[in-house]
Amino acid sequence: MQTTTRSLLDDLRSFDKGGFFDLGHPLLNRIAESFVKAAGIGAIQAVSRGAYFTAIEGAGLDSGTGGLPAEISGASKKHRFRDLKGETNRKSLEAMVKNTGKESMQWGLAAGVYSGLTYGLKEARGSHDWKNSAVAGAITGVALALTSEDSSHEQIVECAITGAAISTAANLLAGIF
Repeated sequence: MQTTTRSLLDDLRSFDKGGFFDLGHPLLNRIAESFVKAAGIGAIQAVSRGAYFTAIEGAGLDSGTGGLPAEISGASKKHRFRDLKGETNRKSLEAMVKNTGKESMQWGLAAGVYSGLTYGLKEARGSHDWKNSAVAGAITGVALALTSEDSSHEQIVECAITGAAISTAANLLAGIF
């Protein structure tokens, strides 16, 4: 009897083929795979952004007196890890891990909700078109708005409209490119 062994590299290569999870239903598999992929991207994005703003600040470019344009300087204050310059390295590391986890969850939530909704709407309606994308994008936008620290009614509506617009445009442009 011959046994085959798969390496981690083989598992990672099969990740794009959709066979990484088998939760018993295609909808669950799709949500889980989208969540994991997007959460990984979110983590990379959060760490990269934090490293960038830490480097900018360390180089003295973010002094507020003209090192960076105001919109970038304002963004660095908004997206900076709150306790990155804490009293200890442990506090800084905890802040980075907490922020990275939060961003990963937000990205994963967005991808999982959107992917699950588009799949579910396709199955329910029997077709995949811009309408499915618009509804899925709007609901995903609302879900993301609700995860922010200061979600207001206006922000929730704005995120719903933005999510619907972006996903509809992506669906319509997918046929062109």
